[in-house]
Amino acid sequence: MRTTKHPAVLLVALAFVITLMTSVASSAQNANNARPVQVPMGEKRKVQGVVSIRQGDMFKVREVGGAETTVVMNAKTDVTSHGINKKDYPVTYIMRGLRLQAQGRGDAQGNLVADWVRFDEQDLRAAQALEQTDELAQENQARIAAAEEKARIAEENARKMSAQIAETQALTAQAQASANQAQATADAAKRSAMVANARINGLDDYDPVRDWAIYFRPGSAVLSIAERQKIDAGVAWVRSQPNTNGWFVEIVGFADTTGNTAYNRGLSERRANAVIGYLVAKHNMPLTRLLQPFGYGESKPASTNTTAEGRAKNRRVEIHILANKGITGTMN
Repeated sequence: MRTTKHPAVLLVALAFVITLMTSVASSAQNANNARPVQVPMGEKRKVQGVVSIRQGDMFKVREVGGAETTVVMNAKTDVTSHGINKKDYPVTYIMRGLRLQAQGRGDAQGNLVADWVRFDEQDLRAAQALEQTDELAQENQARIAAAEEKARIAEENARKMSAQIAETQALTAQAQASANQAQATADAAKRSAMVANARINGLDDYDPVRDWAIYFRPGSAVLSIAERQKIDAGVAWVRSQPNTNGWFVEIVGFADTTGNTAYNRGLSERRANAVIGYLVAKHNMPLTRLLQPFGYGESKPASTNTTAEGRAKNRRVEIHILANKGITGTMN
């Protein structure tokens, strides 16, 4: 079965999508070359990047080149989303993996005291998915530690049994049986630890489950009745499956070559958002099931753009149902 790799990424419970061209991937690539930046006291500065560390009212913003600025928030810091209809958020929404912008002035310690913090709501969803993935990894790590401790105790018991064998010939058979049982327990604990570790390693791997293509009219991001019915049928199929734990949705938009590249990129993103909005509004799809969406514009065509039929196939949104291998336990 084909395996889909996602860099950064993010996850937990039923979920879904993305071609993860995401800032979380950029943060992971620069994890080993972080370069602390000092902001001169009183100097006004704006930073843009991914949150690498969050502790209390402080977080660090790492830029693509590796520069990392410490940002401090206070009671006057304004935290909102981007855009005309921006939304206020509490500071607790700033988390590791969130791509954002911050502006403020330097303090005596070289930190940036933020006047405001801005981020995109799609980036917020991606960071929330990543945070849930980290929580699952921590739970699995705790299980590994418990399994290793159990193996250590079993091995210690085996050594005690061996000492008892040396003390008396009469208890040789009983001690040997106990030692064999202890070794079997240790082997079982070791296997459990290996399985748990493999599941952690599989959190970035996905298996394809099923795909749908939703088509649009030229220059439009409005879902037709027929395409909505296709989405309804897809949702009905998913809900009919016996176990969807670890399933996520990847939603990617495309356009034909009509119009310029920038317009087509925005149009493809609006189409992807139209499908997401319908799934959330009509079918109550949890956002934790959604991998970060993306619009490819006119790139990655499904057919030729030289004919009307080919262009019709390129005006699409692809819905991919993916199964996280770490959650479903289907690692190779």
